[in-house]
Amino acid sequence: MPKMKTQRGAAKRFKLTASGNVKRRKAYASHILTKKSTKRKRNLRQLGYVTDSDESRVKRMIVA
Repeated sequence: MPKMKTQRGAAKRFKLTASGNVKRRKAYASHILTKKSTKRKRNLRQLGYVTDSDESRVKRMIVA
């Protein structure tokens, strides 16, 4: 059986932390920023974590 390959698109979007959580960037932070409030944009800069229900799927994509 051949080796599993990492999904490169997922590997660029997600990173594993030392405790095993999966870090991600928040959505809606890339364009059309003029109509978004400063508070909203500031909160979008912070890291998010993948939810528990999606975590196993993401880990399978990035840890091959």
